[in-house]
Amino acid sequence: MKVKSLTVGPILGAVTGDNARIFGRGEYKLSKNKSILACVGVARIRTLDSSDYEPPIFFKMSPAFDTSGVAVFDELSPETEYEYQIGYFFQKKGEVDQANMNLDWSKAHTQKFQTASIDPKKSRSFVFGSCRYLLRLFGSWFDDRGDKTFESVLKQINSGTTTNSVLMVGDQIYADDLNVIGADRKIEEFFDRYQDAFTQPHIRELMARIPTYMTLDDHEIEDNWPSKASPKDWVTLFPTAIHAYITYQMSHSPLFEIVDDKADVIGSPSKLWYKFTDGCCDFFVSDTRTERHEAESSEPADREREIISENQFEALKKWLTDGSERVKFVVSGVPFFPDFKKTELDKWSGFLHQRTELLEFIRTHQIKRVVFLSGDVHCSMSAELLCEEDPDFKIISLISSAFFWPYPHKSGTFQLSGKLKTTSLASHIYTLANAGPIHFDDNFSRVTCDLNSLKFEVFQRLGKLLGEKQHSF
Repeated sequence: MKVKSLTVGPILGAVTGDNARIFGRGEYKLSKNKSILACVGVARIRTLDSSDYEPPIFFKMSPAFDTSGVAVFDELSPETEYEYQIGYFFQKKGEVDQANMNLDWSKAHTQKFQTASIDPKKSRSFVFGSCRYLLRLFGSWFDDRGDKTFESVLKQINSGTTTNSVLMVGDQIYADDLNVIGADRKIEEFFDRYQDAFTQPHIRELMARIPTYMTLDDHEIEDNWPSKASPKDWVTLFPTAIHAYITYQMSHSPLFEIVDDKADVIGSPSKLWYKFTDGCCDFFVSDTRTERHEAESSEPADREREIISENQFEALKKWLTDGSERVKFVVSGVPFFPDFKKTELDKWSGFLHQRTELLEFIRTHQIKRVVFLSGDVHCSMSAELLCEEDPDFKIISLISSAFFWPYPHKSGTFQLSGKLKTTSLASHIYTLANAGPIHFDDNFSRVTCDLNSLKFEVFQRLGKLLGEKQHSF
């Protein structure tokens, strides 16, 4: 039996010290009698110092998830290099006993990766960014400009720069081409969008080699979701877009538990936020888009706007106070701070009640090493938030965007000094410090950190270093 090359992937998703998840897509195919052929994923793994692969594992590629699935390798060793092969084949009902298959791996994808560190003091280096536009109106073959960003990341890796993970923090696709023309509405259109976005050569190679973690922002659904959503959109557009999002961005994430050595992606998740750990870094990957509550005039005056649900908010606070003493990276699709000088209701600045409550929580619980990672605003910068009355308080904000945006982008003017806007909940004044400079070129960012400090580097799309800053904890 020949193992076929994946049509999308492999995407190396969540990787811990002892397991790894790898996403792959096969293809939808009918038999001669028009019945659906079972598309079966298959993968195998070995350590680099081993001449033999472990026995292959098989996983379902479900038509409900665009004929894709996730392979799970377990019982791995931390900080160890592995090589894996992955592909798929078609199997008629009852055709062959998989355990006794003679498989030809010559066409399978072969790639290497390293497992995470379980040492809480181990320094880490990761790449992050957001907003990668790909115009599909005339076919993605004509627009490979955004893929050059990922080519630059690969050049760094190939030259020896350690890269432990990649974080894509929103707008991995633009389902609403030009906001008007060609916006996706059908599930097949969303699936096609992801297929085009994730099969360009450099992003494909990067995601096959480096653990990749994702969260969404608005363009996975539509611009500024849900500010313009109609009741019909909530029952048609939203479930369609989220199903495609779960298929391509969440299925290989820690969102889904591993059940019987398989990622349990069957069923509907109750949330879209998750957490993971690698070395000295803890990550809380939030969902700041789908749980929003934007107060309406008919509601009681004391009902506050929410950017995340109360359930997620409580989970975030519990995670912040878990006593790990690692660097606490909060991944947010939209910036926590700095703010535009003109209030933007779409960012955390438009949800002042929750932002103020979170600031007070971090300060009163004396939580150290808190860093927000975000994108969305088509520029990159870093800043710190301090408190004059509490010299031990500090929060760092890192913003990285856009991976690629081909048109002039009107950006607001940021408040880079002075008092951060809060509500009356704040018992202290929070002030901005060490902010900027702002980089408006298409770019990606690299964060290298230990328990004492982090280095924030911004690289232009073609790899030129635009700037770097050091922040201490």
